[in-house]
Amino acid sequence: MKQYREIPYNYTSFSDKEIVCRFLGEDAWALLESLRTNRNTGRSARMLFEVLGDMWVVDRNPYLQEDLIKNQRRWKSLIGALNSRLDLVRKRANNNTKVLELLQSADLAVTKFEHCLSDFKQHKKRIKQALLKVTNINNIRFDALSRSAHATDATDWRVEYPQVVITPDTELEIAAIVKACIELKLTIIPRGGGTGYTGGAIPLHTQTAVINTEKLSFIDDIKNTNNLQSVNVGAGVITKRVSDLATKNNLVFAVDPTSQDACTIGGNVAMNAGGKKALRWGTTIDNLLSWKMVTPDGSWLRVERLEHNQDKIQLLKSVSFKIDTLKDDCKTVVSSEVLTIDAKKLRKSGLGKDVTNKFLDGLPGIQKEGCDGF
Repeated sequence: MKQYREIPYNYTSFSDKEIVCRFLGEDAWALLESLRTNRNTGRSARMLFEVLGDMWVVDRNPYLQEDLIKNQRRWKSLIGALNSRLDLVRKRANNNTKVLELLQSADLAVTKFEHCLSDFKQHKKRIKQALLKVTNINNIRFDALSRSAHATDATDWRVEYPQVVITPDTELEIAAIVKACIELKLTIIPRGGGTGYTGGAIPLHTQTAVINTEKLSFIDDIKNTNNLQSVNVGAGVITKRVSDLATKNNLVFAVDPTSQDACTIGGNVAMNAGGKKALRWGTTIDNLLSWKMVTPDGSWLRVERLEHNQDKIQLLKSVSFKIDTLKDDCKTVVSSEVLTIDAKKLRKSGLGKDVTNKFLDGLPGIQKEGCDGF
């Protein structure tokens, strides 16, 4: 099927069909296709595509949105120009029912577009009021730079821009932030270094809050408990910092993905990251003693590996984890359970990591790509 690129200002990977369907609906694309062979000068089609192009370039550029919110005169001028083009197309329609049907869809799209910036301002006000109750105002970001920087990961695949980016100061804020986002009906995306290639950090809906964990960068001293060396770190700690700390203490940190200079420990857990050392020491799941996480409903969990063998999981017949549900203070235990998993369910024979198995027999957090919490 031929791919058309007639809509101006489209510097994205979206095709004309995707843009038309986005603004006018799938039926409109079918109408355009049926009219394609009936063009005479093509002027009406070009004017319609210019209308779509103008709306598209604003829709895909948070910097333009910021400018137009501040300059209402320019915004009204743009809306006027869009309606003028549609009026010219209407005059040239010669009562063609297909063209008139297209124009009806275009009129509705322009009307909706006209209110998009005022709607954004209202949503922004509502989101800020709710989040100010649970975090500092400086941690709530609606600016174009923050939104565009959190629209993709290492894939550079872009679908939507987040409505807001939140950068909590402490991990204790996260549960309250998640609950506030649920009340606001926002889709929630956890984000570490944004170095992944699986799309887990990419917003797919406009009403999205990205919670960036970069400030959760505390890193404690290495401690020795029962001849077991461990270190307690925050989800936002850069992986290379942990590796450097281990080296200084004549130890090896097994998790060393190629992105270790930018990726974070929280992302390593969510992806079950590995690296060249994983051949000897296993991936992230093999090297975790315990971790805390916030679930999608804003509850705290603490997961602790029992009787760690200090080696790869596949050398065992089974592995057990104690899962504690905690109160909001992140200390008081509400309930506990022990999850015992056949080691073969966590890793198939001969595989360092089975990327097809996200469930991992219900083990929270690991290899879920951020889909089941922070």
